[in-house]
Amino acid sequence: MKLQKMHWLGIIAGVITLLVAIGFYIASEDRNLAFFVGSIGITLIVVPFIIDIILQTQHEDEIANMFLEFSRGLAESVSTGTPVSKSIVNMRNKNYGVLTPHISKLGNQIALGIPLHTALETFAREVNNPVITRSVSLISEAERAGGEIDYILDSVARSIAEVEKLKKERQSAISSLVVQGYIIFFVFIGIMLVMEFKILPLAVSVGQISMDAQNLGAIDASASEKIDQKTLPNLFLSLLIAQGFFAGLIIGKLAEGKIKAGIKHSFILVVVALLVSTGARYLLQD
Repeated sequence: MKLQKMHWLGIIAGVITLLVAIGFYIASEDRNLAFFVGSIGITLIVVPFIIDIILQTQHEDEIANMFLEFSRGLAESVSTGTPVSKSIVNMRNKNYGVLTPHISKLGNQIALGIPLHTALETFAREVNNPVITRSVSLISEAERAGGEIDYILDSVARSIAEVEKLKKERQSAISSLVVQGYIIFFVFIGIMLVMEFKILPLAVSVGQISMDAQNLGAIDASASEKIDQKTLPNLFLSLLIAQGFFAGLIIGKLAEGKIKAGIKHSFILVVVALLVSTGARYLLQD
């Protein structure tokens, strides 16, 4: 992934916020505020990458839809008896959204005398979309072999349409599972917060009373409090982060069938876990 202006702005803002958090951590005894500000800094760094992944996914979907329109138009033109090369040249000035500059370049290359298969390979390489790569390969082979090229182009268009239809049906069927995954994670966060701020202090108090009753000494009670009230909350946070990361991967894989989509969900869940956990510690501290 190439870093753009949006990424650098997020990184700079996040680093500045992290430096402020470090200042709070050194200068203040209130470490919870430092952790909360640090979580905001991490969020500022991560959010531009999440936005970029979402935009890339939308961009790929738009490319697939526009190539479907291009394939249909090309099949209709060839079915009238126009050669493939001439059809592409005639279609180069039409509007195909994000594919317009690539199709225009493809038509210009063919018009300049570049062989069709070479121009198509360049087109597929620049667009870098798996659906287009497979389709272009079929079109190139069909053009070389001759025969019913219009039938091949129509089959390619119908195949792309069917793939997009199945993808949308899958997303619609899995959407409820995605929502359930988020709800389960938020419930898990709530359980962790209840354990940290309600059950854990109560358990520590009961343990201290028991130790005092048995005359085990102040040193042992202090050690127990230190382990419970400082070590366990950090373990809870680590558990939330691990749960959010792997839950996001599973949600993305189920929803879109790609680990890349899962990374997007993982970022969102981990950021939510950090902000909620550290924010609750700062607001609910004694």
